[in-house]
Amino acid sequence: MSDPIIRVTSLHKRYRTDRLETTALEGVSFEIQRGEFVAVMGPSGCGKSTLLNVLGLLDRADGGSYQLEGNETVGGSEDHRTGLRKKYIGFIFQSFNLIDELTVRANVELGVYYHGIRGKEASRMADEALEKLGLSARGDHMPSQLSGGQQQRAAIARAIVNRPKLLLADEPTGNLDSRNREEVLEILSTLNAQGSTIVMVTHSDDDASRAGRIVRLRDGQLHASS
Repeated sequence: MSDPIIRVTSLHKRYRTDRLETTALEGVSFEIQRGEFVAVMGPSGCGKSTLLNVLGLLDRADGGSYQLEGNETVGGSEDHRTGLRKKYIGFIFQSFNLIDELTVRANVELGVYYHGIRGKEASRMADEALEKLGLSARGDHMPSQLSGGQQQRAAIARAIVNRPKLLLADEPTGNLDSRNREEVLEILSTLNAQGSTIVMVTHSDDDASRAGRIVRLRDGQLHASS
């Protein structure tokens, strides 16, 4: 078996205030192979979102090891972490996080701006991603002119426009009705079949059933992996 895209060993994360220390992750260890679709589940407050933020290099672990494509991230500089995030990771959020004042195409182009790509090349890559998500006719629309499902598809287009190796999805169907939820899950399954590694936080057993493996957290610890 090849080296995993993600290797987490004895990961710890604590949040501190003047009066209180809260343990969010305690000794979490697991691996994710390239091309896997993994769902992360557990009760509210168990550490799911913290784990996703650490995997996405949006938050820093206090101890242990997190290797992304063989690159150690714990203890590294912010510039190092930012570089890895740009190179390897795409994010899909529950709340879409589209910019209302920009067209759908311009929102998707933001996914490559951070890599120094501008102008015609950025537009070409955005149009390619929109076509992949069935939104070619919506590029000049504003986000407010789209349905909830279309907005999430636009957000997915932005996440994949730079062809990241790792997609991190935080409750991607949480704001959608059943029809649009099914549509987004089908898109994620297709992206996974095309080679994307996906880690999805969800409360839904039905959503998690689309994944090839489920990692369960409880009280900041890995409770089971199946």
